[in-house]
Amino acid sequence: MAQSGSIPRSFIENLLARADLVQVINQRVPLKKAGATYKACCPFHDEKTPSFNVNPQKQFYHCFGCGASGDAIKFLMEYDGLSFVEAVEALAAQYGMEVPREKLSPKQQAQQQVKQQQQRDLYDVMHLVAKFYRHQLRDHPAAQEAKAYLKARGLSPDIAKTYVIGFAPPGWDSLLSGLKADEKLKRQLIETGMLVEKEGGKIYDRFRHRIMFPIRDGRGRVVAFGGRVLGDDQPKYLNSPETPIFHKSYALYGLYEMRQSRQKFDHILVVEGYMDVVALAQFGLRNAVATLGTATTADHLAMLFRQVNEVVFCFDGDPAGMKAAWKAMELAVPLMENERSVKFLFLPQGEDPDSMVRKEGVDAFQTRIRNALPLSDFLLQGLQGKLSLPLSSIEGRQQLVSMAQPYIQQAKGLYQYLLVEGLAQLVELPAWRLEKQMNVYSGYAGFKKGHANSSKSKQTQQASSPVSRVVTLPLKLVRILLKRPGWAQFFPENFAQDLLKSTQRDYQVLGGVIQSLVFNAFLAEAAVQWLLENGFKSELELIQQSDLPDDDGFLRAEFDVAIVSLAVALDEAQLGHCGWDLNEMIRLQSLAGARD
Repeated sequence: MAQSGSIPRSFIENLLARADLVQVINQRVPLKKAGATYKACCPFHDEKTPSFNVNPQKQFYHCFGCGASGDAIKFLMEYDGLSFVEAVEALAAQYGMEVPREKLSPKQQAQQQVKQQQQRDLYDVMHLVAKFYRHQLRDHPAAQEAKAYLKARGLSPDIAKTYVIGFAPPGWDSLLSGLKADEKLKRQLIETGMLVEKEGGKIYDRFRHRIMFPIRDGRGRVVAFGGRVLGDDQPKYLNSPETPIFHKSYALYGLYEMRQSRQKFDHILVVEGYMDVVALAQFGLRNAVATLGTATTADHLAMLFRQVNEVVFCFDGDPAGMKAAWKAMELAVPLMENERSVKFLFLPQGEDPDSMVRKEGVDAFQTRIRNALPLSDFLLQGLQGKLSLPLSSIEGRQQLVSMAQPYIQQAKGLYQYLLVEGLAQLVELPAWRLEKQMNVYSGYAGFKKGHANSSKSKQTQQASSPVSRVVTLPLKLVRILLKRPGWAQFFPENFAQDLLKSTQRDYQVLGGVIQSLVFNAFLAEAAVQWLLENGFKSELELIQQSDLPDDDGFLRAEFDVAIVSLAVALDEAQLGHCGWDLNEMIRLQSLAGARD
């Protein structure tokens, strides 16, 4: 039985002080000495030149390519796929330390044990269901149609085994009766979405007469299913609903299997369905993933960019495919930095990745991927297609600049200027003139042409600090704090005041929310009121456009990642004043985690 009670903060601090981060990482990723630090190719994304840096003095790692960073506990969580508590226990065991627990009240202890056991039980239930469907594909009389379909798609037994493909038999209660479910298991199957309960108490299988594709999380646990119909039922593809262990916006089908292949990839192909992922794997293309019944999200992109620098979206060339591609493009623009790239591959009408590989061969399909449309071309060509007047006219050029402005304002750094430069060539205007017109300042056009004083222009740009159009890092933290307002207590004293002094709106928002929560007994309503009263309604509406799952484990992980990223961002931007310390911020996720 797992130990109960919180892990004392003092123990975590002592553990991190004793642990040798270089030793911990070197056991998993070979490090090379580089002056006072150590380097390696980053284990969290594909790269040829080492940008993963380990500082033995600060006991801190940071990748300048993908942004991964943290201490020894964070590394074990990310690399070994451990929970916070599991990482602490693993690190303590390595140094012969026993993990102490603060005593909980009987009621707290009972609640904690019940919650932990319930989550473990749901994973066990989904594993049981996956085994059931797998056995049905092998043994059920009605599975011949499914086997014939998979054979026609060219799937080998090995690939079917790798992806644990199964079969949901026809009938309304095949799963229920096949598992001989008692009342407890029946309720768990309902909670995981495998059974549907209608008004009046009627219960039936959600998946019937379908080929079943288990969806696995980063640790390989089955969290949901996708089913492809074999008969005439609708919809053709059906996914599990949101559950306590499955959140569509944070899951990618095939990502776990791609990692398990242990191959190095320079890009990931995002396709529309799980059958496409499996079919491409049959041809040796193991770097395909699929979203699950939802549009691409910013979190999906963040997950992908932690693996590789290039993401290629593959869509049908129909209106629905173009709409999905445009949505992905809008999310990707603010993330385009350093070596990152996003491309769009549109297939001919009626074709999918599987059919194209069969028709043209792997080499020809790979050539299509290499020649896919870069994000900048897709953006500018798409906008030109929306013009109501010819680009050769004055009005057409003005329309193009106006339509491009919101996208260019979202871009950052050099990429922003390069978009300006590309647009400038189309409308035959100097890049510096467009920057002024669109109220953006990259620092490149003015330097190149000798226009304006760069430091003065930069100050003006910072002071104006436009309202965010995407959920930036500070706003992500605000969204988490509105779910878990008590976590505001983990920030250092004066930290909120320092953020409020920033000229950037999003940091002011974060500072104000932290301060209002601390001053108002951690009431989320107080923070919302502060946002409305201080002119941050737009930021609040942006945050509320998408809701986070109300799950402690999920929110804890998101909070951990955001805290470390914030510390690095503040350090690099030199936004701190007197109320925070980089090492203190880096350890926030450990100290806060000890309270869970």
